[in-house]
Amino acid sequence: MEDINILGVSGVAFIVIICLLIGVIVKATSLANKWIPVICGVCGGALGALGMRFGAVGFPATDYFNAVAIGIVSGLGSVGCHEMVKQMTKEDNREDH
Repeated sequence: MEDINILGVSGVAFIVIICLLIGVIVKATSLANKWIPVICGVCGGALGALGMRFGAVGFPATDYFNAVAIGIVSGLGSVGCHEMVKQMTKEDNREDH
């Protein structure tokens, strides 16, 4: 059986979770919701660089450029995951055609 760390999932999951929590905190403030993806992307990039610097287990990047890029995508992915769950659990008021 293959080790899941080969895929880099464990090293990136912490970025998604932390950025999701940051997004929830920002949503609770008076800041406009349009800034949440930007904040999560920037925080994800910073977390990617930190993950590279401190050797996060299973982190898939070997240089800082890729680490920041992976972090940004993971941060933006957290916004997408939140929206997906939100849309799937929302009552649909339209009639099915």
